[in-house]
Amino acid sequence: MLTQAAPAGSSDARFRDAMAAVCSPVAVVTTSDGDHVSGTTVSAFCSLSMDPPMILVSLDNSSRLLAEVRRNRHFGVNVLAADQGALARQFASKDSYKFEGVDFRLSGETPRLTGSAAWVKGILRGAYTDGDHTILIGLVTEADATAAPPLTYYRSHIRHARPGVAARLLTTGTSSRFPRSRVQTDRED
Repeated sequence: MLTQAAPAGSSDARFRDAMAAVCSPVAVVTTSDGDHVSGTTVSAFCSLSMDPPMILVSLDNSSRLLAEVRRNRHFGVNVLAADQGALARQFASKDSYKFEGVDFRLSGETPRLTGSAAWVKGILRGAYTDGDHTILIGLVTEADATAAPPLTYYRSHIRHARPGVAARLLTTGTSSRFPRSRVQTDRED
């Protein structure tokens, strides 16, 4: 059944609540021009195609990283491991240099964070802007995964899930995007 579109802004809270019910991977998207490395935390990332292998990442239109990826034409997606909540907060900050104290290596010119659950490197194949975000499509040139459980974003909290284990709060770090009180992890007591 088709319904009339609601007036702009009237369903924002319901839409936000609906999207909060979707579990997303927490990843750090990175790029470099050879001299300067940069990155940001995202939760809008997924595979797009298996043949050819492609990925999709969504970045805010005002993101500095978006302009850099468009210029550099390559990016990496570091799917964070369950114990990397502090990195999620660090890369979600508005600091100009987010790599302070971060262990990483370059894969070509693309920064790869040490300890990530998975790594995917892509060559920018296309970009689609609509609303307040731009979808970047990358042709995968490298992919790797570890046995580490991933960090996830669910119900406005950063967490990792292990079956049968109760949730408890992490007590490290804080930022406006991922405040300490909203970072949860499922760990054994």
